[in-house]
Amino acid sequence: MRIKSFGPAVVLGVFLAGAASAATLQDTGSDSDNWQRARAELDRRMAIDVRPQQARNVILFIADGMSIPTISAARIYGGEQAGDGETHTLSFEGFPSTALVRTYNADAQVADSASTATALVTGHKTRSGAVSVRADQFLDACAPDADLPPTLVELAERRGLATGIVSTARLTHATPATLYAHSLIRSWEADSDMRPEGVSAGCVDIAAQLLAFDEGDGIELALGGGRARFLPEAEGGVRADGRNLIAEWQANDRVAVTDAAGFRALDPAAGAPVLGLFTDSHMAYEADRSEADEPSLAEMTAFAIDRLSQNEDGYVLMVEAGRVDHAHHVTNAYRALTDMQAFDAAIATALERVDLDETLILVTADHGHTMTFSGYPARGNPILGLVRRGNPYEPGSEPRLTLDETGRPYTTLGYQNGPNVRAHEGEPLDDETVLAPDYRQETAVELSDETHSGADVALYANGPRAHWFGGSIEQNTVFHLISAALGWQPDENENGDETAGE
Repeated sequence: MRIKSFGPAVVLGVFLAGAASAATLQDTGSDSDNWQRARAELDRRMAIDVRPQQARNVILFIADGMSIPTISAARIYGGEQAGDGETHTLSFEGFPSTALVRTYNADAQVADSASTATALVTGHKTRSGAVSVRADQFLDACAPDADLPPTLVELAERRGLATGIVSTARLTHATPATLYAHSLIRSWEADSDMRPEGVSAGCVDIAAQLLAFDEGDGIELALGGGRARFLPEAEGGVRADGRNLIAEWQANDRVAVTDAAGFRALDPAAGAPVLGLFTDSHMAYEADRSEADEPSLAEMTAFAIDRLSQNEDGYVLMVEAGRVDHAHHVTNAYRALTDMQAFDAAIATALERVDLDETLILVTADHGHTMTFSGYPARGNPILGLVRRGNPYEPGSEPRLTLDETGRPYTTLGYQNGPNVRAHEGEPLDDETVLAPDYRQETAVELSDETHSGADVALYANGPRAHWFGGSIEQNTVFHLISAALGWQPDENENGDETAGE
């Protein structure tokens, strides 16, 4: 089987040395240990303080493509690094409230990031590919007087709150774009991406909409990738209109940085709005990130909170781990899970900086992916490794390699579809192959690109009104719960606008 390379391999947490040996398997602990952990969890839950007061701030964490199996696998992968294996807990798994979120959209059972993010930040389910427009809006949405659904960021700015967007994807990509832009097509990130009929109708590309955003005093902070969408072709970008949007941003007493050094030199207490564009396209996967070139998601999160906290009226912040999704699309579970560790670190950083009596923190996904987690592997088996199963009739026996019906080994993680179809010819899989960072998990159905899943995603909530986020809820309901937690009272306007509460 030929595995497409991602470039220079970055070995992070690869357990080649003893994957085939029982000696590497984690101690499962005694029955007493498991009992005591359960009792400790009971005590923690009984001590949870329900915070019924209104939220002053909201931080919406989105890991793009974070299916429930992704959470489970990331937990175990993190446990392999920390030494506590399956008992490991991600920073958000201790949040007091959880919900299952239904991700279908207006025209599809399995939705894309633009439509699902639109549901989260506008309260409207829309069609696939649409960015913060209603399902029934087409070219008419580009008219100057178009009745567009306002986003969380627009509504927050109207009320004097500070706003920020952080993403490891391009800032013009589907999820972050939904907060500040309205576009019929998610791919209209620069003017050179637009179709003629859109241009004729007066539609504006997404990057230009970020620059022109004028609700309230404007977005205080936007950090991520996508520099090429803001620069003309003559300056290494992709814009055909000749505009240098970075220079235009700076011309209005705003700050722009394009590298890690410039970012780390910023003073979060300074008042000028900040645009950070650290890469031409998406930022690097965490496994490939150069500390000298790109800030981490945790660093950007810390700066955003410190900067936005200067506003006495509160803030709304969205933080996206955008590349979990991209790793899943190429069935590279290693990079999906390492980006999940970076996401977890960003949430832990936020928890260190906020007062949960006034800050509502939500952790969720826009949609899931087809990655599966199966095969009866023994406790302590590397989550990225081949399945080795213990014998329940021989306690303490060495787990043995599990073979399929053709006599070949297989991995714990796999995908329903994608570019690396399971083959029964050639050399069988071995530990060195499957634990390598560039390995792409096998798939059942051959596609050039793995697809999203239509399964529910999880939502975790902590802080004021967190207890509202529970049960099985429609994805667009999340927006309405956030608005209510902030004290915004709904208006009867057709577009779903919200007015400030008392």
